[in-house]
Amino acid sequence: MRQVRIERLGHLGDGLGEGLIVPRALPRELVEGEERDGRLEEVRLLEPSPDRVTPPCPHFRRCGGCTVQHLRDEAVAEWKAGIVRHALAAQGLEARVAGVETSPPASRRRAVLAARRTKKGVLAGFHVRGSDEIVPVPECRVLHPGLLPALPVAEVLAEAGASRKGALDVAATLTEAGLDVSVTGGKPLDEGLRTRLAQLASRHDLARLTWAGEPVAQMRPPVLHFGRAAVVPPPGAFLQATAEGEAALVARVRALLAGSARIADLFAGCGTFALPLAERAEVHAVEGDAAMTGALDAGWRRAKGLKRVTTEARDLFRRPLDPAELSRFDAVVIDPPRQGAAAQIAALVQARVPRIAHVSCNPATFARDAAVLVAAGYRMGPVTVVDQFRWSPHVELVAGFGLSHMPGGERE
Repeated sequence: MRQVRIERLGHLGDGLGEGLIVPRALPRELVEGEERDGRLEEVRLLEPSPDRVTPPCPHFRRCGGCTVQHLRDEAVAEWKAGIVRHALAAQGLEARVAGVETSPPASRRRAVLAARRTKKGVLAGFHVRGSDEIVPVPECRVLHPGLLPALPVAEVLAEAGASRKGALDVAATLTEAGLDVSVTGGKPLDEGLRTRLAQLASRHDLARLTWAGEPVAQMRPPVLHFGRAAVVPPPGAFLQATAEGEAALVARVRALLAGSARIADLFAGCGTFALPLAERAEVHAVEGDAAMTGALDAGWRRAKGLKRVTTEARDLFRRPLDPAELSRFDAVVIDPPRQGAAAQIAALVQARVPRIAHVSCNPATFARDAAVLVAAGYRMGPVTVVDQFRWSPHVELVAGFGLSHMPGGERE
């Protein structure tokens, strides 16, 4: 047995101390356990942290969805702010963290559930961390109450269409019209399975059910509102995880780009930013998925009182907007995937776009791209951390960059 004093939390939420990874341990705690391959196993807590709390979810010890439910909320927020500061410091950057906007419990409106047939029946829930074992989570403290019915839906879908060899991925989204469910990993769709799935969709009152990318049933269009525009996203489309998190990001982007007349929205999705921004500015929305740009365009055309929105389906990794194209805009909002947007950032630097609102779900690639902007003469304003994945290691953020003014209205 070895005793270890925990020094800090790692970026995945594990305790780190004396060169060892200690699951579910917190800074300043004294623990004891068996050392195995760089980890401390069979851990016994000797001196608890004053920040330790009782996890609110009964599934916490087995479910891999949450990692820091045993840490008080204020300390979780500071940990996530620290992840951002550390990523920026690694690039030689300093920035003020303006605040952490944390979504409340039971607010997740989308989730990917795992579902599998077993010898005893079916299982649906989340995976054990680092395992393909599935944990049922009927009392999940993260999912919105309106999303919880997706758990029994995933079970009946697995019973109807899962093979014995693999699990289904059941992507469920809570829309204004009910649950929108998209399934991958199941049996090939034949007439018998199609009929059974359509019956299940009707019985469980799903807004829409899609199987391996093919629509099976739609009772109602699965509508979501982005600002004034009602949008029907394609199956499995990207969506901000909580309504509260989306509202925080949109509010900050609006503030950063206030007064702009022509805005480019890069990696625009279905219009999370483009459509609210169109209430005051013309917007050109660029996204690699043509189905998402189609949904965005249809939503804009049905809405009233919005300025002109144009869309373009384009792979911004292979073909970023070039400086000549960017010269038409006085502001840009960019919200790339986890790998960041190195090529597009390089083009923005050459174009000298006056104002940029940068949204990111990866502090490391954000810091890398921010360093390029700062080296080119941009000033980085305060960073707002948006925690939509409560109790998990995921961190999202938004910050402004400007050439002549500090983002957010402060002059140099």
